[in-house]
Amino acid sequence: MPDTDIYFKGKAEQLAKDLENSSPQEILEYALENYSPDIAIAFSGAEDVVLIDMAKKIRKDVRMFSLDTGRLHPETYRFLEKVREHYGIDIEIYAANRDKTEELVREKGLFSFYKDGHKECCSVRKVDPLRRALSSLGSWVTGQRKDQSPNTRQSVPVVELDPVFGNGNLLKFNPLANWTSEQVWQYIRENNVPYNELHEKGFVSIGCEPCTRPVLPGQHEREGRWWWEEATKKECGLHSGNINRKT
Repeated sequence: MPDTDIYFKGKAEQLAKDLENSSPQEILEYALENYSPDIAIAFSGAEDVVLIDMAKKIRKDVRMFSLDTGRLHPETYRFLEKVREHYGIDIEIYAANRDKTEELVREKGLFSFYKDGHKECCSVRKVDPLRRALSSLGSWVTGQRKDQSPNTRQSVPVVELDPVFGNGNLLKFNPLANWTSEQVWQYIRENNVPYNELHEKGFVSIGCEPCTRPVLPGQHEREGRWWWEEATKKECGLHSGNINRKT
């Protein structure tokens, strides 16, 4: 491993250790104050709106981006616009790769993921635009939590060196890593944070419309994602480093 890689890996590990017991607001404040303007919050249109609310209370010049896969729920598109207006912010939208999406649909149809698995479609509609979004950044902020997926996210640190994207020194902040879903929703209620109307229809983890469904009482939130597939590796590629960390 080159000396520069060792340096950045060690820096991320030390930051994770230093901030492990900090609140999400403290972690976010550290990230924004030390890495702006080359840092942005990834906003999926679900509960990570909490990060936007926290960030706007820390500083005004916060960058945010979202990925438009072309297959989101109508409610999610409406929610993106609602958040933009509510907080008076610009959300940088990165669309799915046009040429690769057209090629995939032409060769395999609109619902090939039900037979071939979601990886190929997610690579075109999510991973490619994320790679473009991160290409000009030095760090990014996600809404990952350890309780979101016991199989792939239970060891997510509050800070890490991104193992998938960037040039080897891209920092990834996960301020909500140690929070539970209950804590997130308590914050939403207490701070009057807007939320996706799909949550009122039984949706917990929200992704693309064909690949997301409501969960039943007692089911884990990730059971509503790619329900036709094997349950232990439900990641779309944006956080595939979680799987690599486990295997």
